[in-house]
Parts: sequence; C-alpha cells; structure tokens
Amino acid sequence: MAEDTARRLQARPIAVTKAAPPVSTQTILLIITLIVVTLYLAADILMPIALAVLLGFVLTPIVSRLERWRLGRVPSVLAVVVLLFLAIIGFGAVVGSQLGDLADNLPTYQRNIHTKIESLRSATASTGDRGAIKQATEAFRDLKQELENATGSAPPAQQGTTAAPTPQAGPAATPPRREPVPVRIDQSDTGVFDLASRFLGPAMTPIATAGMVLVFTIFMLLQREDLRDRLIRLVGSGDLSRTTEAMNDAGERVSRYLLMQVVVNVTYGIPIGVGLWLLGVPNPLLWGLLATVLRFIPFLGPVIASAFPILLSFAVDTGWTLPLLCIALFVAVELFSNNVVEPWLYGTATGLSSLAIIVAAVVWTTLWGPVGLLLATPLTVCLVVLGRHVPQLHFLEVMLGDRPVLPDEAKVYQRLLARDPTEATELAEERLGACSPVELADGLLLPALSLAEQDRQRGTLNPDGRQAVAEGMASLLDELSDSVSPAADAPHVLCVGARNNLDEAAAGLLAYLLTGRGIRTDVVPCEKVSSRTIASLGTAGVDAVVLSSLNPSALGHSRRLVRRLRLHFGPHVPILLCLWSAHPEAEVPERASAETDANLVATGMAGALAELEELDIGVVAAPAAEPTSPQP
Repeated sequence: MAEDTARRLQARPIAVTKAAPPVSTQTILLIITLIVVTLYLAADILMPIALAVLLGFVLTPIVSRLERWRLGRVPSVLAVVVLLFLAIIGFGAVVGSQLGDLADNLPTYQRNIHTKIESLRSATASTGDRGAIKQATEAFRDLKQELENATGSAPPAQQGTTAAPTPQAGPAATPPRREPVPVRIDQSDTGVFDLASRFLGPAMTPIATAGMVLVFTIFMLLQREDLRDRLIRLVGSGDLSRTTEAMNDAGERVSRYLLMQVVVNVTYGIPIGVGLWLLGVPNPLLWGLLATVLRFIPFLGPVIASAFPILLSFAVDTGWTLPLLCIALFVAVELFSNNVVEPWLYGTATGLSSLAIIVAAVVWTTLWGPVGLLLATPLTVCLVVLGRHVPQLHFLEVMLGDRPVLPDEAKVYQRLLARDPTEATELAEERLGACSPVELADGLLLPALSLAEQDRQRGTLNPDGRQAVAEGMASLLDELSDSVSPAADAPHVLCVGARNNLDEAAAGLLAYLLTGRGIRTDVVPCEKVSSRTIASLGTAGVDAVVLSSLNPSALGHSRRLVRRLRLHFGPHVPILLCLWSAHPEAEVPERASAETDANLVATGMAGALAELEELDIGVVAAPAAEPTSPQP
C-alpha cells in the first residue's frame, strides 16, 4: 500500500517492508500450534536428531581438516568419534577423582558446619530477649495461635485429661463392632529381572538417548553431502541460490556461536578455578571444570556452577570471610564475562536479540526440558535464518532477530506521531554526529515528513496526527538550532507551506538550514497566503520566496499558489517551488518548470540550497559576538 501511494505521488519510495506473512492469521496460528504439538509429542525422536545436528556442526570442521590431510572419510569420522569419547572419559575421570576427594573430607566439613551453627546459636542467645531470631520466632508462634483461635481449631486434648465415657454394664450391653482388616496378597515377582528393570530402568533412558545421538552423528558426518543435497531438493530446488545462501548462513552462525561459546566458557572457568585455588576452596579443578561445562546452559548454568563452591566454602571455613570472598569472585567474573568478553567475541554471531534468547530458553525448556535449554539458542538461530531468507517467514526475523526492523525515518515519524519528540531528537542528534545538517534533512527528517504525507493521502492520518507530527518536528528543530541569530542585513527568505501543517513543517526544516547559514527566514503557514489574507503579508525586504509542498502530484494547487505569490510580490522577487520527496526523474519537476511561474524548481534540501545560491542567497558569515565591556 505504501509503495502504491508513493508511486501515485511520484515520490521517492521509502522501504518499510511488511513483516506479516501473506496468509491469514488463523492459518499461521494453526500451523504454529501443530508445530508446537509435534515438537512436544515427538520429543523422544526429535531431541536426539537435534543434538546430533549440533554435534555435527562442532565436529564437521575437524573431520574436514583430517580429510584434507588425506586420511579418508571413514577413518576421519571414526578418529573424531574416538577422540570425543576419550575427552568425555577423561573429563569423567577427573570429576570422579575430585568427587572422591570431596567425599573423604565431608566429616571435617560437617564438624565446621556444626561449629558455625553453634556460634550462631550462642550469638543469638547472648542477645537475650532482644535477639532478632528469637523475636521472629515468638512473633510467628503468636501469629499461629491467633490463626488457630480465629478458625476455631483447638489443639487436641491431652491424654488423660478427659475421661472416656464408661460403657453400660450388664448383660444387655452390646459388644463394640470391629472393622474388618483388609488383606492384600502381594504376588509381585522379586526376581533378578524385576530388580534390574526397577533400578536400571531410569538410567536406560539417557543411555539410549546418548546411543541414538551417537548413531545419528556418525551417519550425518559420513553422509553430510548427501543429506545436504536431499535437503536442498526437498526445500528449495527451484531456487538454489537462496537455499544455498540460507544453509551457509545458518551453518556459519551456529558454528561461530558454538566456537565463541567455547572460548567464553574457557575464559570463565579458568579464572574461577584459579580464584578458588587462591582462596583455599577445596577441589578448585572440579569447580572450574563444572563452571566451564555448565555455562553452556543459558541462565541457569552459571547459577548452578556457583552454588556448589559457595556452599562448600560455608562448610570449609569456620568464619564468614571465605564465603563472602567466593561470592565476590563469582560476581566479578560473571560481570566481566557478560559485559566485556561476550560483547567482544560474539558481536553479531547469532543475530538474536536479548529478549529473543530469553523467550527461546523458556519455550524450548518447556517443550524439551534441560536438553531444550541447551539447544535453545542454536535452534532459534536457525529460525531467524529461515525468516531472513524465506519471505513467508519474514516475521520470525522481525520478532527474534537483532537487526533494526524500522528505518530511522520511520522511527522518527512514529515517535513524532506518538507525541514523543525527545526520542526523535535523540535519533536526529545521533545521525547529526556522522553527517552534515543538509544530509540529516534529506536523509532522515524530510523522509519522515514524506511518510506522514503518504499516510495522509491514504486517509490513515487524521488532523490530530498531522498536528502532532508538525509540532514535534518544530520542537525537534528548536533543539537542534543554535542560539546565534542572523545579521540584520542578511538576505530575507520567506518559507511558505503550500497546503497543510505538514508542508509548513517542511518549510520550517528549510528555514532551519537557511538560518544555520546566516540567512534570515520566516515560516509562513498556508492560511496566510490564501486569497483573502495574502494582502496582509508584507513585501518589504523579501529577497526570495520558497513554496514547500510534500505532495508532488498536487501540481495544480502549487500552480495557483505560485501565481498568487507572483501577483503579490511582483516579478522582482524570485520564487522557488520545492516539490519535496518528488523523484528527480519523474515528469512532475519538468512539468512544474514549464507550467508554473516559479523561477526555479527543487526536489530536495540540497537542491533548494543550491538553487538559492544561484540567486546570490548563500552562506552568510555569522555575526561576531559583541565584546563584553569590562566592569568598572
């Protein structure tokens, strides 16, 4: 719709691409629901495949390097798998030895914990009735008693305080009825197979999953080219260029993310291990390795890795200095890793926004548990790549990606429309730091006004919205303007709005540029140049008149205004007609030059300033500040 309006207005198109899919919302919701249900119900099958794909991304570069050394495909894959097993076994051996050493020292740690509890208890008892813990305990006890009294529940009667009713004696007394006792015959098998299934059953599930992951990984490494060709044939054989680009993009992003994650985890685990060793916490190698491995799990991994050594420090030291130092160590290393190492290494490695990473972690953990938390970022990266290369899934990149979804001119227009000129001013000041004021006007502010004019032409911008945009633009220009006023003898230019307050805002933008060049300007609204009120407009001292119009197709209205201005100011005052945002190659600027009484025609701020320079209205030196006379 926006492109059609720009084409009809013969204006420069401003790219604000649609993010909504071409199908209906109900269809998209149905497809998403089916995908989520499938992921949840088929988790036992899909999780091993996803883990195998992730391992394939990690191991493929190593296999390719061995193949370049002429080792062969099968020996290379087997060598990589054997090395992976050796690394896992070595890691398990180190962790097991460290855990054994930790178990041997548990009695000593238990005595330290008892000593610390006794010291805390004695410190509490020494404060008497003023102890905080004692006061809190008594307060909770009183509150519990009041709640029991309010609900009418009394404590059970003490044994022996109330005499039981004496049954009537005599032959007519009926003996009490006894309730039958249920009897259940247990014929369950307690053989070897039953015990094995009872105790080994829970452990067989992760072992079976690991075996499936291993088998899938080996076959993916052996037949990766064949799998790639089949995927291309299935997904996009009709567009090999786009499909290949999407696959390369996904593979590069996931591989870079995994590599950077390994580097970040190592730079996190080594300082933790060394710091705990310097502090005297037992088994620092174990905690450093766990910190390195557990940090692969987003959000929860660092918390779990820090909990064990901090709790151990409470048991090791009889005082409170060591636990506080451990907490400070983890906080310092975590802050350094999050704010220095990760931004430096990651950059745009994943292409995900911070909010998308959090949402992805929650969603995938809900679907697949801890494995989903581990795979959350790589899987979401693949979704973003699909949204970037498949037009029907572009909304995925908009929701999950980290690239700006709106051009800067659309952001400025939206902020002005929301009556928030402060943020629009911040965007303009940020752009102004890298370009000149003329480039700022032509590249940011004028396109924002053109978007507003296109919305007005479509009937989606009401008068209140136009007023908000115009007032916001005026406030923005006031913030950007310097306080130096032009000289009294500087040229005087009238900037006239053609039809509405949006044209007046464009005229104010040109006045801002002219004032910065030392030229006196006045912004004239369209109401003052009507046939009834133009007579009150002064003509003395006017060197040029600039008529601003954001609607290039309204050439008839511009022609009438130029004729009216010509009759009022006479032939000696040049008139510049500015058809802002009109395409320079369109026919409207040529028609305006031929069909109107304007001396010159421009389509942009830079062109308007150049045309005024031809009329000897250019840059004027700013007046020097008057020297301050010394105080007597």
